[in-house]
Parts: sequence; C-alpha cells; structure tokens
Amino acid sequence: MVEIMTKTTTDPIAQATLDHQPSDASTIMPDTVESRHDEYANDILSPKQANLNTLLQELEWLGKVINIVIASYLKHEGHEQHWLETPPPIFNSDSSVYASLINEWQLNTYERLCLALALAPHLKPEALDIFFGVNQLTDRGFTEFGGIADKTFSGFLPTGQTLIFLIAGNDPLWRTDAELILSPVHRFATEQMITLENGDRNLPRLSGTLTLSEQWLHYFLTGEKVRPELSAAFPAAPITTPLSWPDLVLDYNVMVQVEEIRSWLRHGQKLMRDWGLENKVKPGFRAVFYGPPGTGKTLTAALLAKSTGREIYRVDLSMIVSKYIGETEKNLSRVFDVASNKDWILFFDEADALFGKRTAATTSNDRHANQQTGYLLQRIEDFPGTVILATNLKTNMDDAFTRRFQTMINFSMPSPAQRLQLWQKAFDGVCDLAEDVDLKKISQNHELAGGAIINVLRQCALTAISRDSRTVMQADLIDGIRRELRKDNKTIRVN
Repeated sequence: MVEIMTKTTTDPIAQATLDHQPSDASTIMPDTVESRHDEYANDILSPKQANLNTLLQELEWLGKVINIVIASYLKHEGHEQHWLETPPPIFNSDSSVYASLINEWQLNTYERLCLALALAPHLKPEALDIFFGVNQLTDRGFTEFGGIADKTFSGFLPTGQTLIFLIAGNDPLWRTDAELILSPVHRFATEQMITLENGDRNLPRLSGTLTLSEQWLHYFLTGEKVRPELSAAFPAAPITTPLSWPDLVLDYNVMVQVEEIRSWLRHGQKLMRDWGLENKVKPGFRAVFYGPPGTGKTLTAALLAKSTGREIYRVDLSMIVSKYIGETEKNLSRVFDVASNKDWILFFDEADALFGKRTAATTSNDRHANQQTGYLLQRIEDFPGTVILATNLKTNMDDAFTRRFQTMINFSMPSPAQRLQLWQKAFDGVCDLAEDVDLKKISQNHELAGGAIINVLRQCALTAISRDSRTVMQADLIDGIRRELRKDNKTIRVN
C-alpha cells in the first residue's frame, strides 16, 4: 500500500511536502488575508494590481490545500488535519473582479478550489510541482494525482482527476460533489470558463486538462470582458451592424410581425414573470425568417438585438454539423448551454442545412439525420431565449419545426417604393449622384433586393474614386446593376 512506504522523509513526496510548507513568517490566516487585502485596496494598488493580488492570495490558499491533502493521503506527520479546516480567503470588501465574481456567483469552497486549480498553471505553476512526486512502489508518478506533462511546458497541468483527488482523495464519498463541478451543466462549463480539454475521445473524460479560457483569464487580470471566440468549443460569433432601426426598409405587414418580436424582447420577461404567462407557455421565443437572399433577414435580426440592448450570435453550421454520430448534437449543445445563461439571440442562417425535412429511415444515415432533427427540435423548444432561423426556402424546413415557432415571416423582394427607399438610403452621405441619375426609374425597372443594392453601391463608389471623383453617373449604376443580375443569369434591359 502507498501509505506504508511514505512515512519517512526520504520519500520524494514527503520531502516535497516538507519543502513546500510555509514558514511561520509567511503563514497567513484567513482573517489576516482579509485585513491585508483591505489595506492594499485603499488606493495603494491600481485596479489591475488589485486583481492580481487577489488571484495570488487565492493561489496561496490552493498551495496550502494541496500540501494538506497530500500529507493526509500519504499519512505524513500532521495528516489528521483536513483541508477544509483551512478556508479560502475572505473577500467581502474586495473590489477585484475575481472577488466580485465569487460573491456574485456564491461559489462554494469546492468550486473555488476548482477555479484556483485552473488558474495555477497561468499565474503560479510552482504551486503544482509537488504533484510530480514519484510513487516508490511503482517508480512512476501517482496515477490518482492525474495531470499531464507537456513538452512545451515544464510545469504540471492539472486534469479533472487532479480536482477529484483534492476533493475526494481522502473522502471518496465526496467524488459526486467534485464531478458535479466538472459536469457540462455546471456554470463553469455553460459560461465557458473552465473546460476539460481532451484530444482523444477514447480516453477517460477526467483525463482531460482542466483548462481556464483565455477570455476569463484576461477578465480576471484586467477587468475587461472579452466575447467568446469562434472555435470548436463555441461555434458561434456575434453579429454587429452600424445601422439603426430607422434604416430598416420592409413591407408593412412584415414590419408588423417584426415589431411583435421586438415587443417580446422588451416585455417578455415581465409577461412571463409578473403576468404569470410562464404557467401557460414555454419560455423563449422562436421565429423563422424566410425569403430570397439579400432581403434583410440577417439585418433585421441584428437590429432586433441592437434596438433592445442584446447581443446576437450567428451559429456557424459548418462547425456544428459532423458526420460522426452524436457529434452534431454535442456541438450544438455547447451553444445552447452557454446561451441559456445569457440574454442572447441565437441566429441560424441557412438553417435548412441543419433543420431540414426528415426522411424515411431506410438507412443508418437517414436515422442519424432524423435523430439530429429531433434533438434540435427539443433543444429549441426548451431554450429560454430567442431563436431566429433564416432560410431561403420555407419548403425546405421540416413541418415539425414550423408548427412550434411563434411566427413565420416572409421576407419578399422589395416593392418599387421600397427599392427607392433602399437606393436613397444607400447613397445618402456616401456618393453624389449625377444629374442624369433617376433613382425612381431605376427602382421601377430593376428588381433588386437590399443586399444587391449595397453591392451596386460598393461597385459605383470604387468606379467613382478610381477617377478621383465622388459623383456616380447613370452608366455606373447600370453597369453595377448588370453585374448583380448576371450573378443570377439575368440580363438587364436599358430603357
């Protein structure tokens, strides 16, 4: 047994433990930590220095916990002490972002231990060096410590197993509490703060590296929040637009339906909570935008978010869909899990690629596709936020989806009057129009969507600036329109 051979100080682990014990001068009790931190907070440290100071105090506590847990596990001198007898620092009057998050989220001691363990490789890797000790029975590292070594990093990288050991190594019944912290539904995962990174799906899940995201590390150090980066871990990216609500040109009936969504975004929470609507309907709002490309589906979604003070994320379907069974559901789950704790709008462009019609299950591929569709339908129904699906053809959508959406909005090609507004808004403040330009006649003669009109504007502006002018000629417009129509194998008729 391990504990038999680890009672002498010749054991590397025992010696490492002794070497890492703080001296009396450096020992800081929790009340001392709090008072010292308050002293530093009194205009002595800058905000960034205060953030770092708080993090280092948390890591100092982590080091003590590690030493106590290993001493207890290996039955070293003083092993009777339990690490919970060394509580984490108290940050009640702390102004650092880390302390604010601890208090706001009401993190318990186990959760703080997990967060500190993920922070250690970035700020105090030497605190984990004790885990490199060798088990004399096997002449190798302790399997129960978890962790991995990387060729490009000389320190110890903690894994899920490392956290399990610290919490439940001496109390196996506490393993459930530890695993709960590492579950995909815990706030650490849904907020994209801490993940278990495992490059090989065949390895045990807990062998994955306990990884703190770069965005959260940056936030803890600087206080500056960073949006999630588009990646395999989060296959969605924010949409922004410099335009405002008055710039939106839509058919009257379409605008009425869009205003209904806008009203829900403004008052939905009050209706659900104060009016008791949550007892009658499922939370969230689901809409389908369908119509030809360039008719304003994406812009409308972006302006709905902007005008109601929300963020909108476009889901990258190319990073979602996978040929491997279960992977598509897993990828999509990451997005929904993160967004469930945010007041975001999720926007699925060209959604029929993912939410298309189900087919008769004659092959394993058909069953796989139908399974994906059923899973997506359930996740959308249960999502408490707003989901907008955009597609060019409504007929491509599965009827099971369309029946469960609050609204289906048809973004048709703009009328001549709407096209005139789009032309005028496009060129306003950008280019001057020559006297021979008749936007009203162009609007009547050429059926173009708003996206195509913007493309014509870009081409006309390039043509004008190439001749050192800001004036757009009628010929420039006709040439730009011809190019746009050519994309759809259409020709232009010049009157």
